[in-house]
Amino acid sequence: MPESQPSHPATIARPVEHELVIRKSRFIAHVAPVTSPEEADGIIVDVKRRHWDARHNCSAQVTGLHGDRARSSDDGEPSGTAGMPMLEVLRRRGLTDVVAIVTRYFGGVKLGAGGLVRAYSSAVSEALDLASLVDRRMLAEAVIVASHADAGRLDNLLREWASGNDAALGEPEYGAQATFAVWTPPARLGALAAEVSAASAGEVTATPTGRERVVDVPRGR
Repeated sequence: MPESQPSHPATIARPVEHELVIRKSRFIAHVAPVTSPEEADGIIVDVKRRHWDARHNCSAQVTGLHGDRARSSDDGEPSGTAGMPMLEVLRRRGLTDVVAIVTRYFGGVKLGAGGLVRAYSSAVSEALDLASLVDRRMLAEAVIVASHADAGRLDNLLREWASGNDAALGEPEYGAQATFAVWTPPARLGALAAEVSAASAGEVTATPTGRERVVDVPRGR
């Protein structure tokens, strides 16, 4: 089944570090997922602390569910040769809630404005090539209530269905009965209901709640 299109900019799953050497200068790229500009600023401060002896620690960040907040810094490089090119890479990749810092240890050979733009862009781009991406989709909730006797079989069924339908299964709740919450693309609510009904001979139903939320889904699932 073809994947549904992400409804929001993607992010990355975990931090990545990557180094390249260009004309004797070392460029160390750090990219990391963040939840706010404040967290991004904190990571920048930490990288600067760890690489206090570097000539430059340039940065770019994009935050917000829709990627509507952005900042960049050339950190002493000629204006427009580092932070903005790094930010453009994040924009072109369709990412948000991510910060990129490129640490430069100067090797004694000047690169010129064009060379700097290419170096800082390449450092971030190559680091992102190594990152695991996480898509964000608007999903709708359906609730399934079943007896404890059927809970194990239903849990397996829903996990398998979710993995093949760009959906996410919440943690089951066990009270008088077992309650499962499935977050699925809205267009697939009917397919979920049909699957549950067929598997239970019509005794169990998947009931839409009308609730929607953005859910992180690892790309390639």
